[in-house]
Amino acid sequence: MHSCRLINNVDQPANVGGMGEWGTGDGPVSSVTRMGGFPELGDTILSVWAHPDDETYLASGLMARAVCEGARVVCVTATRGEGGSMDEERWPTATLGAVREQELMRCLDILGVTEHVFLDLPDIGMDTALPEEGAARLLDLMNDIRPTSVLTFGPEGMTGHLGHISVSDWAREAFHQAAPDGAQLFYACQNEEFARTMVPRMEPFNVFRPGTPPVLTEDKLAISYDLEPDLMELKLRAIHEHESQVEGMLAALGEDFFRVGARTECFWLGATKTA
Repeated sequence: MHSCRLINNVDQPANVGGMGEWGTGDGPVSSVTRMGGFPELGDTILSVWAHPDDETYLASGLMARAVCEGARVVCVTATRGEGGSMDEERWPTATLGAVREQELMRCLDILGVTEHVFLDLPDIGMDTALPEEGAARLLDLMNDIRPTSVLTFGPEGMTGHLGHISVSDWAREAFHQAAPDGAQLFYACQNEEFARTMVPRMEPFNVFRPGTPPVLTEDKLAISYDLEPDLMELKLRAIHEHESQVEGMLAALGEDFFRVGARTECFWLGATKTA
């Protein structure tokens, strides 16, 4: 089970080949960053993703820590990920959506996140954008939740997958239309160490499309959160729950790959809502 006491007893630690437009949001980096430490995200966090497991790799440490700090954390997932079978015989598409839903529920339970919403959209594949009705559903949630911080994909979708890009577009539009004044929109990215040490090892799994992931230097990061050891172990437990997606990588690369590669959660500041 999730243990806030365990996390809170730990002391706080004191695009490959070019950045393009990444890291050029309209807010000052220094407004939220404590490099290595937990950032100031406010009292209501909306974490918006395309498929079960996106939230775990990119933001599970931040979400778990925020829960322990007393914040409201709402996780939104656009699809059930039924288009993401890694082995049709072991994980048939016909039942994969139900499998991945349960994987996600177990993951969120570990993280202590009790509020979750599916947008109930179909997941067809990496090269297919999501149906546009997701935009209106997310706008309704933004109006209802009124988050102080939004965590989501950047414009490139982290991996270049079109469903990720759909979610990023919708989150940005909903943020500008409905987020309260002072709210901040954060886009997931990676740091230079990840690009240098992790991306080459992931090439056989075709995770990243050309030009991704977005890689920023430390001075461009709004959030660079180095997970405390016990929180990292909690994140590893959450990753393990997504068995249908990670068993191949775990078998090939081992748990230490995730322990190192997923230890730092990085975001750049895409926007700050002003009146």
